[in-house]
Amino acid sequence: MASWYGPGFHRHHNAEGGVYNQEDLTAASIAFPLGSRVMVTNLDNGRSVEVTITDRGPFKKGRKIDLSHRAAQMIGMLDQGTARVRIALISKPPGTRDVGAPLRYWVQVGSFSEEQNAEQVQTRLASSYSDVHVVSVLDADQHRYYRVRMGAFATRSAAETRAFEASRFGLPVVIITE
Repeated sequence: MASWYGPGFHRHHNAEGGVYNQEDLTAASIAFPLGSRVMVTNLDNGRSVEVTITDRGPFKKGRKIDLSHRAAQMIGMLDQGTARVRIALISKPPGTRDVGAPLRYWVQVGSFSEEQNAEQVQTRLASSYSDVHVVSVLDADQHRYYRVRMGAFATRSAAETRAFEASRFGLPVVIITE
């Protein structure tokens, strides 16, 4: 089942770090890694659209994908709001989890524009945890960020336990899924 999202999220940041434009051919899904390209076909009329997964969602039970306004328009589901669809993976970014593989959880304790700042936090935490690492990320505007993460954890509860423990360091703690 697919739904669509638009006006309330237009021009806000998406999970990839870019700015959501409801007229781009994009979608939100937790079933596919960010950056994946998928073909979505409306089973009621046979119309298809290729979209890039740039955001996380939908968060309503039973739905697998939230299409942008434009993508929903192209497959003829704007008026109904939802549609039965087939989703086919076209490609996924190298190094991302396989589709259908269980989600992994990470505890992120900071995101920095200066690599040195991230390395200082990593060093501080490494005395207590062996799985601390720095991930370099380039956002849609070509700005580089250095994120300090711990994990991966197989379950959200394990990540929550670590997040609670790590909060004693006074750092902003966020649980990330991939």
